[in-house]
Amino acid sequence: MDKKGIYCLVLKNPACTVHVGALGDLSFRKGWHCYIGSALGSGGLKRLDRHFALFENQDKTPKWHIDYLLTDPRFTLEYAVYAKTKDRFECRFVKSLSGSGVDGFGCSDCSCLTHLLYRRRDPNDEIVSAFALLNLSSAKKTIISP
Repeated sequence: MDKKGIYCLVLKNPACTVHVGALGDLSFRKGWHCYIGSALGSGGLKRLDRHFALFENQDKTPKWHIDYLLTDPRFTLEYAVYAKTKDRFECRFVKSLSGSGVDGFGCSDCSCLTHLLYRRRDPNDEIVSAFALLNLSSAKKTIISP
């Protein structure tokens, strides 16, 4: 999975408060959170492997906003949906999903209000549709249990 692209991590959580680096203590509603990220850097979509590994080994020190959720035992990384592309689509993807989110989360390098959106129910169909609207063919990655 060394290609470049865009991805959406889908996490499930109870109502809780998490300290997220410089953002401080943030309250999260019970439900599902979608984090939209870019994998256009040198590692490409291998970034997904890093996110999954961090979730599976939660004793690591968080570096990015999403790391704080991946290392919090109250959050479960359910799956990721991704698409291969060399174009910067994450901001358009966030806008196509819209809805409530966590202000300032994961968007320090763009003008979006957030890259972490909230849903009451599993957003899989909505995410797949958003990829299709951008003419991107999506795939799904899940944690493989032993």
